[in-house]
Amino acid sequence: MAIHDLTLCRSLLFLPASNPRAIEKARQLEADMIVLDLEDAVPEDQKDSARVAAVAAAAEGFGGRPVAIRINGVGHRCHGDDMIATRYSKAPYVILPKAEKERQIVGTHQVSEKPVLAMIETPAGVLWAGALAPHTAGLIAGTNDLSAALRIPPGSGRAGLVMGLQQVVAAARAAGVAAFDGVYNRLDDFDGLAAEAREGRSFGFDGKSVIHPAQIDTVNQLFSPSEQELEAAAALVAAATDGAERYDGRMIEALHVAEARALIAKARR
Repeated sequence: MAIHDLTLCRSLLFLPASNPRAIEKARQLEADMIVLDLEDAVPEDQKDSARVAAVAAAAEGFGGRPVAIRINGVGHRCHGDDMIATRYSKAPYVILPKAEKERQIVGTHQVSEKPVLAMIETPAGVLWAGALAPHTAGLIAGTNDLSAALRIPPGSGRAGLVMGLQQVVAAARAAGVAAFDGVYNRLDDFDGLAAEAREGRSFGFDGKSVIHPAQIDTVNQLFSPSEQELEAAAALVAAATDGAERYDGRMIEALHVAEARALIAKARR
């Protein structure tokens, strides 16, 4: 099985496994991870055929990029069949929606024999994120479901989600795994997408889920270090000597040098 550094994934493209045109088009897109969805994007009467299609698509591959299959959640009639199909697929990852308990993640891993990315989409998932993260390869914020579960009025923005989003990032960082922001729903609002991507990166997320090809470039760009950031990082590393010191009107120490070096290394990778 291929081993990926998921913290380098800026964009996670979710697409219905029931849509062969979307799957074929995704092979030409610049998304860093492809997610073949068996859950929300697939109607109930197409779940079984979508499972077969997901396995076939994973076998063909997406140019070496990591592929995940999002299975139906615990309690759904397809959950068991989805896990077994994922086990025998070429997809290196499985995504578990609405994760809330450690045993759900452990069970999914045991049956699928694949590393699990857990979606945090409920208040219970947020509260237990710290216990869930060590059993995963990463956490994904499910902002639509979480907003609904918290009874945040539609169109209210993300102010009510900030605590939950930061909890997801903190849990992932404590466990040493990747953290991904949720989707942006307005497909024709690129300014709004850019603002939310900047906010997500400022929260500490590694990347962001996308649901349309037109969103990929914006997300990739805004989750990549800019030229200005790289120049500033290089200058800081070059100027630093040792210990705490004054640099460019502020105090820096070893922590800041390490951050700058990490930013440069991520851009190179």
